[in-house]
Amino acid sequence: MTLIVSPLRDVETVVRFRRPSHLITLLDPHLIGEAPRFFPDRHLKLAIDDIWETSTGKVLPTADHVDRILEFGRGWRPDAPLLVHCFAGVSRSTATAFILACEHNPDVAEADIAQALRKASGSATPNPLMVQLADDMMNRKGRMVDAVSAIGQGVYSYPGAPFELTVRR
Repeated sequence: MTLIVSPLRDVETVVRFRRPSHLITLLDPHLIGEAPRFFPDRHLKLAIDDIWETSTGKVLPTADHVDRILEFGRGWRPDAPLLVHCFAGVSRSTATAFILACEHNPDVAEADIAQALRKASGSATPNPLMVQLADDMMNRKGRMVDAVSAIGQGVYSYPGAPFELTVRR
């Protein structure tokens, strides 16, 4: 199972060379019009800001957003990569990749998946609200939150570099 995480600026190149079967876009509402136009029937677009606390004029990730990610991920078969991107490829997209990796690998410890995420990207800093919402929805009893907390905040990088998160059972 391979999930590719990328900043917006590198999506076209990643699609050309890695040929993912599905695409998830997570961009600020005012940027969602900049979403790539690949795979119209296999492309989830979510207009959410990269925040984890309420902020005036910003769109906070919600349980509905996470539910849509999980539902979309259930339609993906891991024989081809899934590409997920946000603007920088650091927070919303890494949270989404972590969430989907946990969903598709229920027998792999969340801590192991978080460690694989950190090994794949030193800058990965999963959006903590998205992880908390997914942890609650997936009944992981805080294990997802604890796993992401244990890897800590990534090194500063803006934007991040594309990377692959591969989880083996």
